Amino acid sequence: QVHVVESGGGLVEPGGSLTLSCAGSEGIGTFQSHGWWRQVGGAGRELVAWIAPSGVPSIPDSMQGRFAIRRDNAKNTAYLDMYNLKPDDTGVYICYYDSNTYGRIWGQGTQVTVAS
Repeated sequence: QVHVVESGGGLVEPGGSLTLSCAGSEGIGTFQSHGWWRQVGGAGRELVAWIAPSGVPSIPDSMQGRFAIRRDNAKNTAYLDMYNLKPDDTGVYICYYDSNTYGRIWGQGTQVTVAS
């Protein structure tokens, strides 16, 4: 069964940095989009960043300057670099992979906690 493997969450102090990774399993198909959503507090999911096959990243205005996304095509893995983290960034970060074969595949999510 195809899936994505997420890693890199954890506890970080305010102002710190953290990198999440999300790897597509073997046979997952060619990606059409690869990125993250997050669920913070009681709010609904919000898009954090995504990257297209062209390599062009997309970051919502609200995330600009503190979040970046990149991809290692050889490893079929995307990375979310997060900088100057704030307590309001605390939440569950959920990776997704849009496969040309299987459609959208969601990860289980990884907890990011920003606290002193």
